[in-house]
Amino acid sequence: MPRTERKRSESGIYHIVLRGSNRQTIFEDEEDAIRFLETLQTYMDTSGYKIYAYCLMGNHVHLLLKEEREELGIIMRRIGASYVYWYNWKYQRCGHLFQDRYKSEAVEDYKYFLTVLRYIHRNPLKAGIVKDIAEYKWSSYSEYTGNRKITDTDFALKLFNEDKDKAIASFKEFHKTTNDDKCLDIIERRRISDEEAITIIKKTCSVSQCSDVQNLEKDKRDRFLKALKDEGLSTRQLARLTGISRGIILKA
Repeated sequence: MPRTERKRSESGIYHIVLRGSNRQTIFEDEEDAIRFLETLQTYMDTSGYKIYAYCLMGNHVHLLLKEEREELGIIMRRIGASYVYWYNWKYQRCGHLFQDRYKSEAVEDYKYFLTVLRYIHRNPLKAGIVKDIAEYKWSSYSEYTGNRKITDTDFALKLFNEDKDKAIASFKEFHKTTNDDKCLDIIERRRISDEEAITIIKKTCSVSQCSDVQNLEKDKRDRFLKALKDEGLSTRQLARLTGISRGIILKA
C-alpha cells in the first residue's frame, strides 16, 4: 500500500513521535538520553529548527518542533542518522534502530499547541513512571520551570502571561489540570512482569532455567532473543533474567 503524503503544517509546528523498531528500547541508560538531547541541540544550528517540548521515554520520543530553515523530513533524517550511528557504535550492533517512518501531526493553532505541550509533558505520568511530572528527568518540563537548555520556552510561556513568573505559575497549574487530552501517540503493549517473562523464556527457548539460554549455540540463542524481544520483553528484563549482557541482546 502506498504511503500517504504527510500533512504540511502552515505554522511550521509539528508534534512528532519517533519510536524504536518493533518497540525496541532506544535509551538503555542516561548516557543514551544525554546523547540524544545533544544531537537535538547540534542540529539546531544546521537545520534552524526550534524545540518547544520533548519527552524521552524508553522506546520512543515525543517532540514539539518548529521547522524553519529546513523541512521536517530533512531534520528528522539528520537527527535519526546521527543518533543511530552513535548508538550502533556504542552497543556494537548494526542495522535500523528507529521505525522506518516517524509519525507527525500539524499543530495549527495556539489552543492545540498548548494541548500537545501538556500531553507530551504528562507522558511519564500517563505511563505510571512518576507521580509528579516535575520528577521526570528526561522531558522539557524542567526547562520551563528552571534552567532552559535546548527548549524555546519563551514562546509558550508568553501564551500564559507576559510576566515570566506569572507565566510559569500558570504553566504549572495548566499541567495539573485534569483533562482528557488526545494527541498523536503510539499504542504501547502492556508491560510484562518478570513472572510472565520467565514463563515466556522457558516456553520459547525450551529450557528449564532462564540462565540456560546462555549455553545455547550462538545462532540459536540469537534467534530466541529476537523472538523474545518481539514478544515484548525488554532488553533490560532479558539481561536480568538470563544473565546475558545487554550488548549481546541488542545485537541479536
